[in-house]
Amino acid sequence: MTDTNAAEAASTRLQRALAALEEAVERRHELERGRGVLSEQVHTLGVDRARLADALDRQTARAERLDSVGREVAGRLDEAIATVRTVLTGGDAG
Repeated sequence: MTDTNAAEAASTRLQRALAALEEAVERRHELERGRGVLSEQVHTLGVDRARLADALDRQTARAERLDSVGREVAGRLDEAIATVRTVLTGGDAG
């Protein structure tokens, strides 16, 4: 192999290596952009989760209040029914 052929072969290898390096750098940039997008999505999901957890907490508290009120109303209705029965039977208790 002559010096010219060796230099041309080395130049060709160098060009291929540089092209491969450029491709690798571009793939790396794409991955980094993808990570940025993914990071934004994770942040958005975290915000949504916090909002949904807050809404769930509020609805759970509301359901507990409604349950408590329902039990209280049921107790009052039972007392009212007992009073009406007592009145209808002429005041005799059970």
